[in-house]
Amino acid sequence: MLSWTIFFLLVAIVAAIFGFGGIAGAAAGIAQLLFVVFVVLFIGALILGRRPSL
Repeated sequence: MLSWTIFFLLVAIVAAIFGFGGIAGAAAGIAQLLFVVFVVLFIGALILGRRPSL
């Protein structure tokens, strides 16, 4: 999921360089959303991850 975030961030940067503001804004929004989802899932995995058996 983090790789998709980086991909959309790069698309947003390239689109902004070439002047496509709408595409850049949409790609940046998608990248931000995917990053938040990644962070939430990562923290959930850390908290609810494997616990040592007793």
